[in-house]
Amino acid sequence: MSFVRKHGLWSDEQHDAAARLRRIAEDSKLETIRLSFPDQHGILRGKTLIASEALQALESGCSITTTMLAKDTSHRTVFPVFTPGGGFGRSEMQGGSDVLMVPDPTTFKILPWAPTTGWLLCDLHFADGRPVPFATRGVYKAALEKLSQRGYDFVAGLEVEFHIFRVNDPKMQPQHAGQPGEPPEISLLSHGYQYLTEQRYDQMEPVLELIRRDLVALGLPLRSMEVEYGPSQAELTFAPTTGLVPADTMVLFRGAVKQISRRHGYHATFMCRPRIPNVVSSGWHLHQSLVSREGGENAFMSKVAGEPLSTFGRHYLAGLLEHARAATVFTTPTINGYKRYRSYSLAPDRAIWGRDNRGVMLRVLGGPDDRATRLENRVGEPAANPYLYMASQILSGLDGVDRALDPGPSADTPYETNAALLPKSLREAVFALQEDPFFRNAMGAELVDYYVHIKNAEIDRFQAEVTEWEQREYFEMF
Repeated sequence: MSFVRKHGLWSDEQHDAAARLRRIAEDSKLETIRLSFPDQHGILRGKTLIASEALQALESGCSITTTMLAKDTSHRTVFPVFTPGGGFGRSEMQGGSDVLMVPDPTTFKILPWAPTTGWLLCDLHFADGRPVPFATRGVYKAALEKLSQRGYDFVAGLEVEFHIFRVNDPKMQPQHAGQPGEPPEISLLSHGYQYLTEQRYDQMEPVLELIRRDLVALGLPLRSMEVEYGPSQAELTFAPTTGLVPADTMVLFRGAVKQISRRHGYHATFMCRPRIPNVVSSGWHLHQSLVSREGGENAFMSKVAGEPLSTFGRHYLAGLLEHARAATVFTTPTINGYKRYRSYSLAPDRAIWGRDNRGVMLRVLGGPDDRATRLENRVGEPAANPYLYMASQILSGLDGVDRALDPGPSADTPYETNAALLPKSLREAVFALQEDPFFRNAMGAELVDYYVHIKNAEIDRFQAEVTEWEQREYFEMF
């Protein structure tokens, strides 16, 4: 009996998808299949197998070292993996031991930019079949299951800003290697500051067309491509999808854009605020709603004239506000991302909501009998792990429903409204997460402590560096 069948890991839908996958792999004469899992940062890691080997691994899984879960954003191992418990407090993970990547056959794609290559997202399991608690796709699946037990599905649409540059020098000489290595030398594709103009779009169209073609071929629900406000900045939006799909879409989208761009001499970055002159920060706006599993009705939709949300929707909204500060470590997980939270900047700086107002954190869209009623959370950065971002939304919202919380009135002057300010730094966000017991209960103390350890390791490395600002400020003065 296979590992999948022994532990009952697949649904009927996944078994059917696996049968189709085998036929497609044979008909398409695939040569390799990439088995990938989204790590703690939402970055894909994994192995590329010869197609015949990958097909055998569909139900048996593929081993991968647990040290992949011990990395910070520089890919440094920040847990003492060779001590008892490996730094995780789990004997199964000490010594750099292995876990199994178990493919989810419903995620199968053929890569348009590598047409003899297949791609599969995987979930991580221990040898006895238990899910690895630090695997973030599993964390999100657990949040979705809590929602399902209440009779709802999570629906999310993505609105993602990022930058694309032309690579002048890839910095691939031996001296450029490091941890991390030297970033490429780049030039702009557009000067920016002509938001949504045809002229700027046409300047960026060659690379955007390459990206559009391959994203559509990949089957991602792309809706629009737009030129954003800043130099060499673009925004892509995706149609609302349900459950795991929007988070899976985000990780493949980011990986695809970076791979497609690099193959054609461009560099795409989802870093929130790149260090270039006149830069404009990038955000990730997450549109979300809940729908009834029984009748498909939008649970946020109001049926009362003048009310933008149902009572259920107001409580859910209040939950997002209640835990907004603690959740920022999931929605904005990088040191760089907090440079975006500026007053009067189309980015939020405090936990408030408003009706169709782009200065608030939570923008309410829709109204009575509008099936498209939704909440747009404008707090996130495009580098966020989508599984943790979306899980934090579901869990916070449900807490608001359970406690019948009140979000208060709409904030029509978002940068003057008296409300809890969002953290100003990743360190402050980590403190906010530790001070709010909610996520320790909702996600588990083990997961929260693990994630905080990684974030603190990044912060400590940053704190140890002497920045150019410090050198200019103090070197001559004192």
